[in-house]
Amino acid sequence: MTFEPLLETKKLTRSFGSFIAVDNLDLKIESGEIFALLGPNGAGKSTLIKMLTTLLPPTSGDALIDGLSITSQPNKVRRIIGYVPQMLSADSALTGYENLLLFAKLYDIPKNEAKRRVEESIAFMELKPFAHKLVRTYSGGMIRRLEIAQSMLHQPKILFLDEPTIGLDPIGVKVVWEHILELKRKYNTTILLTTHIMEEADKLCNRVALLSRGKLVAIGSPNELKKTISKNDATLEDVFIHYTSESLANESSFREVRRERSTEKRFG
Repeated sequence: MTFEPLLETKKLTRSFGSFIAVDNLDLKIESGEIFALLGPNGAGKSTLIKMLTTLLPPTSGDALIDGLSITSQPNKVRRIIGYVPQMLSADSALTGYENLLLFAKLYDIPKNEAKRRVEESIAFMELKPFAHKLVRTYSGGMIRRLEIAQSMLHQPKILFLDEPTIGLDPIGVKVVWEHILELKRKYNTTILLTTHIMEEADKLCNRVALLSRGKLVAIGSPNELKKTISKNDATLEDVFIHYTSESLANESSFREVRRERSTEKRFG
């Protein structure tokens, strides 16, 4: 018996003028995987996430999420995905509970069902003691857990996390990791994350893909990838450097990073 991937990109491409941010990408992610996108700044990770979450249209190619096309069925795709961006998505002037109720309304969850899901999400993310406190009083780790709870209210098929532990202290990082793993264990949630933290990808992910200058250069489990380089006791950091060193050393890297960051700013 063959299984269809939950997410599949087909020659997915995004260019900005002459600059190709994502270049003919073919990628498959199975249901229930925790999957990481790794690559240096300017590799195309954020552009790819923006396309998969329907925030940015591809220049060519397509991607299917649970059989739905991001190009021809974007509204249906949005109903089955969750997205936690790097930028703050919780309202600091509201309580955690109020933020979740607001998101439930945005997802068109019926009122009675919304209350149950909000309370379950608060308990799952261990935020019950802080549910009725203003978000401005939360720590960075608590805010991240609240944002993940917001993105899971409508029970998405796949959750996109863009650098989920950026800026967190070690305790906050560990707590967020535990909750990501629990999402997989309890709900079999498929998770696609971007990160610059090699330990994060190594500890959390079933598979990782390395991007370099918009192209897929390596894919596999962390252990499989470590075996592809000729170094005893290789780490995922060694793998990263091995497969992306050309991109890191390329003389045009600075221009490409500046161009991608400018593009990200334009598109939010």
